[in-house]
Amino acid sequence: MIIEPKARGFFCLNAHPTGCGLNVEKQAEYAALHAKQVGFKNALIVGASTGYGLASRIALGLGSGLPTVGVFLERPPQENRTASAGWYNTAAFSDTAYSRGIYAKSVNGDAFSEDVKRAVADTVRKDLGKLDLLVYSVAAPRRTTKSGETYSSVIKPIGRSYTENTVDLKTETLKAVEITPATDEEIFATVKVMGGEDWSEWVGFLKAENLLSDDFSTVAYSYIGPKMTYPVYRDGTIGAAKKHLEQTAEHMRNRGIDARIAVNKAVVTQAGVAIPVVPLYMSLLMRVMKDCGVHEGCIEQICRLLYSEYNCFDSKSLIRLDNFEMREDIQNKISAVWDKINDGNLHSLTDIDGYKTEFMNGFGFGFSEIDYGKDVNHIVDIKGLVKTE
Repeated sequence: MIIEPKARGFFCLNAHPTGCGLNVEKQAEYAALHAKQVGFKNALIVGASTGYGLASRIALGLGSGLPTVGVFLERPPQENRTASAGWYNTAAFSDTAYSRGIYAKSVNGDAFSEDVKRAVADTVRKDLGKLDLLVYSVAAPRRTTKSGETYSSVIKPIGRSYTENTVDLKTETLKAVEITPATDEEIFATVKVMGGEDWSEWVGFLKAENLLSDDFSTVAYSYIGPKMTYPVYRDGTIGAAKKHLEQTAEHMRNRGIDARIAVNKAVVTQAGVAIPVVPLYMSLLMRVMKDCGVHEGCIEQICRLLYSEYNCFDSKSLIRLDNFEMREDIQNKISAVWDKINDGNLHSLTDIDGYKTEFMNGFGFGFSEIDYGKDVNHIVDIKGLVKTE
């Protein structure tokens, strides 16, 4: 079929297999240029198909040649519908890995479920023996626990309403958004979905299955951001979940597990577009960081984490990969123009075009190298896909 982007609000409803393959290829090329041997023999990436999870799998698998198992929940292609971007990303990753003789197995299913954990355990036991590294990079809207209860996350402030400007990406105009405060039930549910409970359950499950090596390590990804986004992020429901994630890392370390949190910079993701204020902040951040020569995407961040002697820990033992974003000069430049942005100067003060391009690249669209008027086979299989119950 001929595939052109279809959008509903801030969601892209389809994906381009060739474009997603190019996106993976570009990240793999960057990883190859910076690759170094890492202190792991193999890795499990939970949330491996997009964003930081995908970049982690590319850096570890295609950059350093490690055997990887990836877990994700993605939509396969149908006769009259494309697969999701994460499906095509994983297909491209797996094709490249297999062509190079690099082990790559994937499990498509609900990472919160016992069936998926069991499928991963069986795969690791059969093929790898013991696991050296677990990367936890899950961003999900809801979670069903072992007891059968389903919780949904929300993006809301805590304690009081919040009003701030954001940008409508379709019309490229500013609009004020007011968000009412979360209820106690919504806060609790968001922590259940996006906090550290499932991460801890993964580690506990694999340990009980005797699948962790003596040198096992695990890392989860988080974000803090600047004070201007605190009301809707760090001090909101998502922030409550991230704080729980950080507390979980500390609890695991107290139990003898090398568990770390990497605080990454803000990057363009579909989840981020849904957070009020973030698209406008990101557009301005991209402009400022590009002007200062320190702009990074997912793969640059992850390569800096994995390939360098990077030990920038703060007082809470968090790895601060966001050190460029949070540089005083960067944040001062953003603060200086934040209140001056309007519809007339949006393009001159921010990199709204770059933001939109990166967003569309994540679904395989917007690459100048691709002729989107050509027919493409959208039925793509993933090599090494493990069946679950």
